[in-house]
Amino acid sequence: MINDFGLYLILTDPVAGYTTCTEAAVRCGVRFVQLRIKGYSRRVVLETARALREITWGSDTLFIVNDDVTIAAEATADGVHLGQTDLPLDRARAFWREPGKIYGLSTHNEAQAAAACALTPDYIGVGPVWPTPTKEIPDPALGTELAGKIIHESPLTTVAIGGIDATNLRQVRAAGAANFAVTRAVCQSPAPENAIRHLQEIWEEARPD
Repeated sequence: MINDFGLYLILTDPVAGYTTCTEAAVRCGVRFVQLRIKGYSRRVVLETARALREITWGSDTLFIVNDDVTIAAEATADGVHLGQTDLPLDRARAFWREPGKIYGLSTHNEAQAAAACALTPDYIGVGPVWPTPTKEIPDPALGTELAGKIIHESPLTTVAIGGIDATNLRQVRAAGAANFAVTRAVCQSPAPENAIRHLQEIWEEARPD
């Protein structure tokens, strides 16, 4: 697992379309693209996952499916990202026994981040840093200070997430994050490649000396 990869792109209802955003991510060298699609039938989710898998296949971009390990397995994804209320990590691994798959886990406070160490996911999401409307029942925002503390103390690869965009990305970097996830900052743009490159430029400019 690469510890310092920068942008982790989560795709939810992108205005430019799932395939267009994924193609842009591959061109920009984004390390992770996650499909997070809600409110659609399993058939639609699986078809979308397979389409994005085809785009990322053979590239440097790893394709992750949110929540559903069965979709991830059927789409031959590179991994699955699980929330605190999803299938437990050990059961997901028992179901999907193919070696080399990536397992991510959401954490929303210090206790969850500490508990994650025993589960040994490949990375944890840390957030939300700021309030975000992407969840129907949002978790309390951590703020940059507490998020930075969790990131600093965790021995796992961490990804800061929640309300992050071009206006506050430097604050995330300054808090000690090595990686960050965005959804709206790219999905709400009609020109996703431009949005991705802008975020990548800000991130590199804010890199600590």
